[in-house]
Amino acid sequence: MAYEWEKGFTIDFDKNTGMSKTAKSTKRLLSQMKNMYADAAAEAELIKNGDPLVYEFYELGAPEYAGDLAAGTSIVYPGKVGDEYFMTKGHFHTILETAETYYTLSGEGYMLMENPEGDWQAAKLEPGKMVYVPKRYAHRSINTGTTPLVTFFTFRGDAGHDYGTIEEKGYRKLIVEKDGKPEVIDNPKWK
Repeated sequence: MAYEWEKGFTIDFDKNTGMSKTAKSTKRLLSQMKNMYADAAAEAELIKNGDPLVYEFYELGAPEYAGDLAAGTSIVYPGKVGDEYFMTKGHFHTILETAETYYTLSGEGYMLMENPEGDWQAAKLEPGKMVYVPKRYAHRSINTGTTPLVTFFTFRGDAGHDYGTIEEKGYRKLIVEKDGKPEVIDNPKWK
């Protein structure tokens, strides 16, 4: 007997917006990202004045077993907290030896990556290009544009997500707006 996840399947998502008519998204409001941004006062003010939707993602129905692939879309909305751009929380994979790909469908931004040893990089996200996130690297998408940043991602189905390390330590670097352009700076709150 074949299990449902052992069969092929089809799922929809819009190639421009990343949204699906059949899958349900997970939404992250700014209040669900407490202490992710360096400017706590700006964060508190935005939460008090409407608690904006920072990003959402659609996991497109893939199983979570070894040998399977998980896929989905991520939508990071334009905006800033102080001078820091809207971004995803970011995560390591529970199975640290997991790589991931992100193909940009629309919008612009950066993929900020770092490993436990302290190596980091910021790769440009732009339509029609894919960023490869190596195994052992935490990663977060950052929208530096004025329209939603939409990416399609894929990784091994059993990889899991470790958000706790990022919630506790943060990232070593931040991407902020300086003189109208994105700039990478040291994170003053990094532990």
